Amino acid sequence: MEFFNFHTHQVTNQPDVLELVNQYPNEFNASVPFYSIGIHPWYIVENRIDADLKIIEEKLQTENCLAIGECGLDKRIEIPLELQLSVFEKQLILAEKYKKPVVIHCVAAFQEVIAIKKKMKISVPMIMHGFSKNNQIAEQLIAAGFYISFGKYLLRNPDLKTVFQNIPNDRFFLETDTIEESIKQVYDVAAEYKNITIKELEEIISSNFKCLF
Repeated sequence: MEFFNFHTHQVTNQPDVLELVNQYPNEFNASVPFYSIGIHPWYIVENRIDADLKIIEEKLQTENCLAIGECGLDKRIEIPLELQLSVFEKQLILAEKYKKPVVIHCVAAFQEVIAIKKKMKISVPMIMHGFSKNNQIAEQLIAAGFYISFGKYLLRNPDLKTVFQNIPNDRFFLETDTIEESIKQVYDVAAEYKNITIKELEEIISSNFKCLF
């Protein structure tokens, strides 16, 4: 593995890239080499929650399933927050049971996610994907034990440069999510911002990968 794409919705099957592909329980594709699986807050269907959780629990017991998620909280959608919280917490219980890291989708609910981690005493790694916020929120997340994954906004928003530079090297990942740019392009920007070589960046992320997975 030269490059690790922490979160993507596309399978590219490049020989030098390990991709953690996001999967949904009701649309599972068995041909994906490595994946995470979870109930995204956008796609909570009340009468399907138990069935989805059953599929997730089955997949968490396989080697190819590296993480649970993406799952989490989103205050900008119409699905009631109480329902989102219930579904998120049920997935965190499974993450603890099977000792799998958690890929988190979080929109305008960072304090709630931090509080849940503390309340439930979650011991498995929790990674905020697609981070786009400021230094203050990043520092709160790092202090609470989270990892942070950067992708689209690192490429699109120059203001994120200083935020990324301040993230400890042992606490970040890189991703493409749904963007068309390649993970190698994300690595290029990240290496430039951290003022290190691509090789050094590869070693940092490889080390972080080994710690989590």
